[in-house]
Amino acid sequence: MNARLFGLLLWLLLAPSSYAADPAQNYKLAAGDVLRITVFGEPDLSIRKVQLNDAGTFSYPFLGEIDAKGLTPNQVEKKIVAGLKQGYLNDPKVSISQIEYRPFYINGEVQKPGSYPFVPGLTLEKAIALGGGLTERASMKRVTILRGDGGSVDEDNITKTTVISPGDTISIAQGFF
Repeated sequence: MNARLFGLLLWLLLAPSSYAADPAQNYKLAAGDVLRITVFGEPDLSIRKVQLNDAGTFSYPFLGEIDAKGLTPNQVEKKIVAGLKQGYLNDPKVSISQIEYRPFYINGEVQKPGSYPFVPGLTLEKAIALGGGLTERASMKRVTILRGDGGSVDEDNITKTTVISPGDTISIAQGFF
């Protein structure tokens, strides 16, 4: 076996373990998330765009209210498959796609406080930029992040590279001069 073929085989064996798991696999749904539900071969059961209401639920044909809060898209997919198997379809093929994430919020000492659409890869620095930048009185030492996934609060070790998640609320306080 030549060196090039050996290198390719070695890469194929090692490559999957060198990549981080897809974060979308563990994403927990909550109010404001928008999904696309596709039931293959059943256009009447497919929904192009459905937003989770304040309770984290949505209405689905035949099954009624589906509680998606705290579940991953894959878990909701399984829930719909199980429901459709109960006398509606023999072998439903369901696919759920996340088409919009719930917004994040930034307030305090930024030029344009408010809610902004979340995009994957968002950091504190990018969130501040979306908020129009810091005011003259802002203090990067007095930043608090209320996590949207369950209410935990981050106050320590926050840097411009801190990762922001959907539903997070960022508060930037004034510095004392």
